[in-house]
Amino acid sequence: MKTNIQKQSKFALVRAIILAITVSALPVLNISPASAAPITGRSVVLSNSVGDASGVSYALTTAALPTSGTIVKSVEIAFCDSLVGACSTPAGFSASSSTLASQPGGLGDASGWTVSAATAGSLRILNASNATTPSGAVTITWNSVHNPTATNTTFYGVITTYSGSDWTGALDTGSVALSTATQIQVALTVNEALTFCTGTSITGQNCGTASGSQVSLGDGSTTATATGTSIIAASTNGNTGYSVTVNGATLTSGANTITALSSGGASVMNSKQFGLNLADANTTPIVGAAKSGSGTAAAETNYGTNDTFRFATGETIASATGPSNANTFTVGYIANIDGITKPGVYTSNLTYIATANF
Repeated sequence: MKTNIQKQSKFALVRAIILAITVSALPVLNISPASAAPITGRSVVLSNSVGDASGVSYALTTAALPTSGTIVKSVEIAFCDSLVGACSTPAGFSASSSTLASQPGGLGDASGWTVSAATAGSLRILNASNATTPSGAVTITWNSVHNPTATNTTFYGVITTYSGSDWTGALDTGSVALSTATQIQVALTVNEALTFCTGTSITGQNCGTASGSQVSLGDGSTTATATGTSIIAASTNGNTGYSVTVNGATLTSGANTITALSSGGASVMNSKQFGLNLADANTTPIVGAAKSGSGTAAAETNYGTNDTFRFATGETIASATGPSNANTFTVGYIANIDGITKPGVYTSNLTYIATANF
């Protein structure tokens, strides 16, 4: 009995040794990219995060690839709705129309890379003839990608580089999280606008600073022209701009008047005259100032010529032909009398009216 047990024990030992030798001789199977080196500094930037958006660009950037001594011949980003379990393509995502925005950088050869759009759930590029190892940061941008349908939803991209041009032979890998988002619409209503003011003083083009309503021309004389100024400022967003008219009567004292320069003319001392202009360099007499502000308005020809004055009620004195930022105009007034002008206080109440054209 002892001899049989010893024989059986020796037989079991020999069988164990043979089994161990057989198992150690079997090849080790690599069925996943678990041995691939992790890619660091990785990101995928979307040009549009709105759910269900089409024509979106996906830009992959990474730091230098960890496996730099092996030639990369294909790259893939597989998109999944979860990193746990099997990779299921997010509903609505599609790379079927994807294109390469430009040749990638850092993967090796500077040309020869093409897109494979055969796999709707993955962004892919390949270059079977690539003969250069990767160097530096990697950049790849795909255009014409369709985002997942759901909004405000996270999805994932699994990045893998391969030594084979058919997405085999995993080299480096890494994952990124992305998200769609609801588009936020911000609305601002801009109403039709006309800003207009008059006065004897305005700071810049700020109508909030306008003040004064009386222009004193002083004492009339046959040997000197009486002068004074007021200010108008205007702006509008009207499609065809605005116009400003002057309205009222000439200088009047009871039944007596100073003749209005209704057809325009030069200032002539020792004659009865009343007129105005918006010119910027009057010398006879010296009155007025240049237009200011960034708008496009201009004085009308009849009222914008130096040393030519005019007054006819209802006439347009300044205008803009399109939307215009604010301009400030100085209105220069002149008055002359002759030797038989009746004494009295002569006044004119003028109203300036701005009309915007929308």
